[in-house]
Amino acid sequence: MEEEKTQGCSGDCGSCSQSCSDRAQDSLIEPTGEYNSIKHVIGVVSGKGGVGKSTVTSMLAVLMRRKGYKVGILDADITGPSIPKTFGINSRAMQNEIGILPAVTESGIEIMSVNLMLEEKDSPVIWRGPVIAGVVKQFWQDVVWGDLDYLFIDCPPGTGDVPLTVFQSIPLSGAVIVTSPQDLVSLIVKKAYNMAKLMNIPVLGIVENMSYAVCPDCGKSFKIFGGGSEGIADELGVDLLGKMPIDLSLTQMADNGMFERFENEYLTEAADIIDKKVNG
Repeated sequence: MEEEKTQGCSGDCGSCSQSCSDRAQDSLIEPTGEYNSIKHVIGVVSGKGGVGKSTVTSMLAVLMRRKGYKVGILDADITGPSIPKTFGINSRAMQNEIGILPAVTESGIEIMSVNLMLEEKDSPVIWRGPVIAGVVKQFWQDVVWGDLDYLFIDCPPGTGDVPLTVFQSIPLSGAVIVTSPQDLVSLIVKKAYNMAKLMNIPVLGIVENMSYAVCPDCGKSFKIFGGGSEGIADELGVDLLGKMPIDLSLTQMADNGMFERFENEYLTEAADIIDKKVNG
């Protein structure tokens, strides 16, 4: 007979050997490596590409690191990886007898991406969905992450193989949905939200990127894409965690591999809200 849920359960079936009433629902959850202890896994998702999901992932990771947490980024966008360049990581991943070793940024953020395993950074990854999904699982299971407070997973856009693998196989503490302010995108946000709800993944909130641009001459803000995400956030009953403008300084920092040095506070409150939600 199946046992009742263990007292004090964290809800992280991926690192638990108990048999409880909730475990059957999470039967597809894969354990991480035996050398890993990861407290919170946050999936960063979007219904469509080009909304700045990798930028949001990187910024949240940096902000959590600045709060003193041990942080990692799993770049699950296998065919379009950008995280290593953003942080100026040029070396290939190393491996020892216990597993794959993540690259480490100048502030101590651990990173694993398929680009760290390619001989040439511009080599295309021409793999079918199941193979790509298998690589994401390998990053979760075989990378020696060690002790982490937060692991952010930068998912590819849409609701296909990789986001499904992340939602089904990795014990997520929650998901952050990234969007831009066009009215058309509200439909895409609902798709990402509904996928998370169907998979019983808590939606921590929405981050709106490219919300506005500031004129360098007059200092006025312009909503280039119009609209806003307040309406969709209210409709879905989730927090609008923050808004990010079109900021050329961020683009330049990412292009030059110096993203950790940004000084803006666009998502500082978002990081605080996420931290509070997942830590109770």
